[in-house]
Amino acid sequence: METKKRVIEFVIVALIVSNAFFAYNYFNSYKELRNIKSLETKVELNTKVIDFTSMFIEKVLQAEKEVDFETRLSLENAVRDLKDEEIMNEWTTFIGSKTEQEAQNSVKKLLGILISKIQI
Repeated sequence: METKKRVIEFVIVALIVSNAFFAYNYFNSYKELRNIKSLETKVELNTKVIDFTSMFIEKVLQAEKEVDFETRLSLENAVRDLKDEEIMNEWTTFIGSKTEQEAQNSVKKLLGILISKIQI
């Protein structure tokens, strides 16, 4: 009878220890998964910002002629896809520029904002 009691006590202690071990591993894994998802979000945003910046430089800044409607539409869709209010506001300022000087200043600001949005 005494031996049976000790075995049961040992099993209970072993179960408590194993539960603590698995809970510790679960919370560590959960924390690591959250970090990975955060990094994944940053990578996705960085990719979108870099893609838009590359398209903007290639299609607008390096353009030999006036930017056509299709290009403007694709740029507009790309900037909206970023879902960033600051970038969208500067984009709106750029496309609403009335003079070449306003457009140049807006491009400088827009490129600065785009570069600052790239996260590490």
